[in-house]
Amino acid sequence: MSKFAVIIAAAGQSQRFQDRHYKKPFAPLAGKAVWLHSAERFLNRNDVKQVILVISAEDREEFFSKFGANIAILGVDVVDGGAERADSVQRALEKVRDDIDFVAVHDAARPCLVDAWIDEVFAAAIKSGAAILANPVVGTLKRSTDGKTTKETVSRSGLWEAQTPQVFQRELLSRAYAQRGNLNPTDEAQAVEATGHSVTLVNASRMNMKITTRDDLRLAEQVLKALPKPNLTNPAHPFADGDMWR
Repeated sequence: MSKFAVIIAAAGQSQRFQDRHYKKPFAPLAGKAVWLHSAERFLNRNDVKQVILVISAEDREEFFSKFGANIAILGVDVVDGGAERADSVQRALEKVRDDIDFVAVHDAARPCLVDAWIDEVFAAAIKSGAAILANPVVGTLKRSTDGKTTKETVSRSGLWEAQTPQVFQRELLSRAYAQRGNLNPTDEAQAVEATGHSVTLVNASRMNMKITTRDDLRLAEQVLKALPKPNLTNPAHPFADGDMWR
């Protein structure tokens, strides 16, 4: 069985979230923090051998005050992020264990995951070396130069909206970041594409939403109610007796 590490990105500034009490990965959602919803789907898998949470250095003290017990129980590694997402992922890659075959990167702010989606993107990455969840763009796209009026309509033909997790052979992803130079990729697929390696698209559900604003929390709570519950029958699971992470 291939061994996976999962990097959960939670080091952003959450500027569009506009909550003076919480950054979005740490906001409460259906009884637990957003990042815990994301983490638990991976921690329950036999093929995931390491989970690394990347947070902003400025959040470390408050984070451990609130979630230190969770981190200790779950065995999650915590790494301080950098100025940009790419810097954060690169720092986390340095902490990946030597026995890991594949690395998945997931947005902490995507809490509405389903095990079957992870199965599909993991399987695709094993086959091709690089795979991401994504959706074909279905809306009509407009370009604006002033943010107030439309300049033109942009063809959506061939366009996909990337999601996470994004999964790669460990050596491939590490090499992509080591060679990125001045490139500041907005996702891991962009870094890998720059090496010339193609990335497999795995058609995903739009329910795998990313929380951006506070209104998204209410929508995510409804989505969580509609999704299948995690499988907690795995005896290796830290809460196999049915308790959920708080």
